[in-house]
Amino acid sequence: MEIVIKSWQQAFEEAFSIRREVFIEEQGVPEAMEIDEFDPPSRHALAYVNTLGVGTARLVKINTHQAQIGRMAVLIAFRKQGIGTALLSSLMDLAKAEGLQTLSLHAQAYAIPFYEKHGFVADGPVYDEAGIPHRNMMLLLPQNT
Repeated sequence: MEIVIKSWQQAFEEAFSIRREVFIEEQGVPEAMEIDEFDPPSRHALAYVNTLGVGTARLVKINTHQAQIGRMAVLIAFRKQGIGTALLSSLMDLAKAEGLQTLSLHAQAYAIPFYEKHGFVADGPVYDEAGIPHRNMMLLLPQNT
């Protein structure tokens, strides 16, 4: 398995194909909600098994100190194989390398334990996003001194 960081222009076809299968077809998210204004400026991580794109996630820079991880999706046949961890780790490493201090994300409620294993802390109440229960999560990144 390999993780490659790409621009939206480079990632669009593969990332949207994965997101369509996971979010739109599997989870029922409205297609109109799937691509947004944050995709073009974001950095996109794509996970490959051989040459097949099987997972994606994006890093949205909010300001010079913080970013948000989002649109994390792994095709159903490739889950529970460490791909989500590899995607998340690659974006955490990218954020650290860019000097960011805080990462946030909107975790689907069932995925909260996954993010907690990687140091994220739940913040605030559960809320509905696209018909799916979510909760905000935060992570303070270690700073190089």
